Amino acid sequence: MKPPAPPQLPSLTSADFFIEDEAFFEGQQFVLADYSYLAAKNMIIRQSTLEKITLHKARLDNFEASNVIFYNCDFSNIEWLKASFHQVVFEQCKLTGANFAESYLRDCKFHDCLCDFTSFSQSNLKFVQFSQCRLTESEFYNIKWQHLTLSQNDLTRSNWGHTSLNKLDFSQNEFQQIFLDYTALRGLVVNPQQALVIATSCGLVIKD
Repeated sequence: MKPPAPPQLPSLTSADFFIEDEAFFEGQQFVLADYSYLAAKNMIIRQSTLEKITLHKARLDNFEASNVIFYNCDFSNIEWLKASFHQVVFEQCKLTGANFAESYLRDCKFHDCLCDFTSFSQSNLKFVQFSQCRLTESEFYNIKWQHLTLSQNDLTRSNWGHTSLNKLDFSQNEFQQIFLDYTALRGLVVNPQQALVIATSCGLVIKD
């Protein structure tokens, strides 16, 4: 499966990050700042890196990020409704409770992130990869996806209701319980242990 295209970054200039309506950043590097609980509309970040930036419970409406790397940032409970992410990497970020609902993500990678209770409901994911992430009780409800790759994640109690599962591969991940649309199981790729978990949740009684 084709991996996400990586961010294309120029030489970066160190700068101070801030939250403000219509703010536009390009070709900059931001390190160590906390703008939790703030809100802004129509912010744009392009060809930049953000490291150790904290936006706990921030609200960023109509947010756009392209060719951006977020490294070791804390975005717990952030609201990113109807946002756009293109060629973006989230590396070792805390995204617990983050809300990406109704967003568009293309060529995005999430690696070694905490994504418990994170919501991607009603989002469009194209060439998106999750690897070594904790996605317990995350929401992938009613998403549209193409080339979605999942590897070595914890998907326990994640919700995939009203989502097409055909050709989606769960086999390299783990879960003890998962919520699926059981009318859409055809084509889902799982390993034998996962098949047992799904069968049990369907009410089947399995005898040796």
